[in-house]
Amino acid sequence: MTAATPTFEIEAIEFFERDVRLRMPFRFGVVTLTEAPQAFAHVRIRLADGTSGDGMAAELLAPKWFDKNPALSNEDNFDQLRAALTLARSLYLDGQARSAFGHFSAHYGEQVAQGAAQGLNPLVASYGPALVDKAVLDALGRALGRPFDELVRSNLVGLRTDPLCPDLAGFDLDAFLAGLRQAPRIAARHTVGLVDPIVRADQAEGTRVGDGLPETLEEVVAAYGQRWFKLKVGGDVDADVERLSRIAGVLGRIPGEWHCTLDGNEQYDSVEGVLRLWRRMEAEPRLARLRESVIFIEQPIKRQAALAHDVRALAACKPVILDESDDSLDAFVRGRAMGYAGVSSKTCKGLYKSLLNRARCAHWAAEDGVPYLMSGEDLTIQAGLALQQDLALVSLLGITHVERNGHHYVNGMADLPAAEQQAFLEAHPDLYERRHGAVRVRIAGGMLEIGSLAGRPGFATGAWPERSAMRPMPATRFKPPTGPA
Repeated sequence: MTAATPTFEIEAIEFFERDVRLRMPFRFGVVTLTEAPQAFAHVRIRLADGTSGDGMAAELLAPKWFDKNPALSNEDNFDQLRAALTLARSLYLDGQARSAFGHFSAHYGEQVAQGAAQGLNPLVASYGPALVDKAVLDALGRALGRPFDELVRSNLVGLRTDPLCPDLAGFDLDAFLAGLRQAPRIAARHTVGLVDPIVRADQAEGTRVGDGLPETLEEVVAAYGQRWFKLKVGGDVDADVERLSRIAGVLGRIPGEWHCTLDGNEQYDSVEGVLRLWRRMEAEPRLARLRESVIFIEQPIKRQAALAHDVRALAACKPVILDESDDSLDAFVRGRAMGYAGVSSKTCKGLYKSLLNRARCAHWAAEDGVPYLMSGEDLTIQAGLALQQDLALVSLLGITHVERNGHHYVNGMADLPAAEQQAFLEAHPDLYERRHGAVRVRIAGGMLEIGSLAGRPGFATGAWPERSAMRPMPATRFKPPTGPA
């Protein structure tokens, strides 16, 4: 941290919520999602010279991803995440002046420890700081009149490798950050869920949404022109091979190149199970082109075992990356030792974790002479603050394609106040458009235009959601289950 790094006290943190309804159900792992609350954080900071700044951030309270314990209901999962937010607020409001990263670093260990005492695993516990840190960074940018990319590239956030990341000792973090560049556009990678229809014939009579938006994979390709896809597999090799073959039939009609990733979604107990799937894919002629187009496999092994077994046998087929098991600042370090070649970036896991893991990719690539991957994942992100802040982060990290499906499963901003929709459209006319009765994300030729996210004070937004359309976050009622997870 340089002498020029601004320090500040966090004066206030407020949390709000509003409901998000899906236009189509989405199944991932053990849950089929139809609705969930979205959480918002509003913070106020005060710099040493008395300058104040306000900032906001948003994330979905997603069930059955942070904690997949079947003994917990969706409401339990929501309350777990609320508990993590409440804990973060109590820690960050300590009256001390620190850098932006300094606030995170000072409380990281205590957040995880106190979270564990409340029955929250590290991934759940980290959700609290993840949301607060984004809002703090937005407030800092507004107070200084600096945009997000400049805050990071000039290290005005005060990012350090010690004491949390001793493995990066000696790495020139300032030079690494200075070399990052935010791109004006990024490819949208469309996720094909386990219950998503592939073609029109998959939809039973009377089951179509019928709102004029794409519903099947075939319709998505035609409407958005995407060339990047994320394909979910469910752990049943026969069913997975047949479903992937049907998907390949649709993707095979796309002219030119297209690429995909495989997401095992923790459906496998071991590397051997995933290898059986891959060998069956190799033996299936209908999957030849799809198999060649796979660029990595996203964590297929259950989180309890993912870092306990070497994955090099699978990685010899395709690179394997961590996702759900990336639950601590050293998880990627442990994953590297087990043969994992990459890790996902998700703002719900923490923006500083993403920056430090991206530094590791650069550091290890120089050490080993082989590339390490960082992917952009998070299909549930909603239009507005959450979408824009995540897009700005992954773009700055140098990621060229990102999983984006909030526009597919939710009817854009249709449920939001008209004034809020218009404000985001006017502030970001490259990213949004008005179509089918609402402001929604614009994807053309498979690309998201994000130039308007750069160059403005704060964290990648020229508009804020309307507080009148939210409710205060309720107090958490979460009680840890007494039975086995």
